[in-house]
Amino acid sequence: MPVIASVVSEAHSDPQFCSHNSHEAESKNQKGGEHGDSGSTRKAESKPKRRRKTSFKCDTCGKDFKLKSELTVHMRTHTGENVFTCETCGKDFNQSCNFLTHMRIHTGEKPYSCKTCGKDFRHQSSLLTHMRTHTGERPYSCKTCGKDFRTTSALTIHMRTHTGEKPYSCKTCGKDFRSTSAFTIHMRTHTGEKPYSCKTCGKTFRFHGELTIHTRTHTGERPYPCKKCGRAFRNNRELTIHMRTHTGDNDLTVHMRIHTGERLFPCETCGRAFKRGNALKVHMRTHTGEKPYPCKTCGKDFRSNGDLTVHMRIHTGEKPFTCKTCGKRFITMSDTNRHMRIHHLNKHKEPAIKTVSSPQQSASPTRPRTPTVIEP
Repeated sequence: MPVIASVVSEAHSDPQFCSHNSHEAESKNQKGGEHGDSGSTRKAESKPKRRRKTSFKCDTCGKDFKLKSELTVHMRTHTGENVFTCETCGKDFNQSCNFLTHMRIHTGEKPYSCKTCGKDFRHQSSLLTHMRTHTGERPYSCKTCGKDFRTTSALTIHMRTHTGEKPYSCKTCGKDFRSTSAFTIHMRTHTGEKPYSCKTCGKTFRFHGELTIHTRTHTGERPYPCKKCGRAFRNNRELTIHMRTHTGDNDLTVHMRIHTGERLFPCETCGRAFKRGNALKVHMRTHTGEKPYPCKTCGKDFRSNGDLTVHMRIHTGEKPFTCKTCGKRFITMSDTNRHMRIHHLNKHKEPAIKTVSSPQQSASPTRPRTPTVIEP
């Protein structure tokens, strides 16, 4: 049957040329067979050539196509017909190119490689997006604040910080989120799901970053070296703690400066002094503009890892600080302290007493005033 032949031909075509074979077959059919009747051929030559139809129009949406096979494939978007089924997971597709691309999930094939770092990708579009990490290209700009982004999805998520839109709602606790990734991470607090598993020891983790750091305990990888002594560490936190041995910022020494007021680390630019050398380092970025900690969810950059940690709570919905009076939760300790003042003021607030005095009493300053208490 010609329909089956067309489908088989399409299924074996290259993903980037979805309907190449069917186009070719259609062209041959329209030209006619090679071994037709010679008499018929001569008769056809004597007759004037008919003008071939140059386009095929979709009756549903009005879109035009050069080839009938293109129209046939397009019609599946309206009918919902799926002629390609994945035997591994059962998912259906209406085009061979989408089907073949999907199969790479199961086969692990990643035919597109980055020539700069060697990373492989399943889709050419993924490679193009990745290349922007090397080129620094950020072609999508926010019209509100001017911030640039590598992808349209990152820009879309960022725009919600301006509009306040949070389209993803948790049905368990009612929290709303700006992105699906933040919503997915939040749901693990309810389900207890830990989808990232260590292949060596089997330990599971909620976040991929946690698994990455844990894996280094098996591989021995220590990608954070100390620039002063060369000692290397598995994560940035361990390096930060180690650096205090060089700066003198051990916990007791730094704590004592709270009592003495001693600030041994002055900024040479503005003169401000700090108790910790690390605090000075972070402060210097206000002068240099350096923001080395980017948010992987929305692309926003931060001066310190602590600022990034606080910011991430916007995406995850985490509120670790609780008001002991009313139970309300907050993202930062400063927000909690600010809120606590409301309870403190209400607790010590006395009922107001209104006084009414006559004009004569106002005119005589030496005469004692007798306030009139107006009861509610």
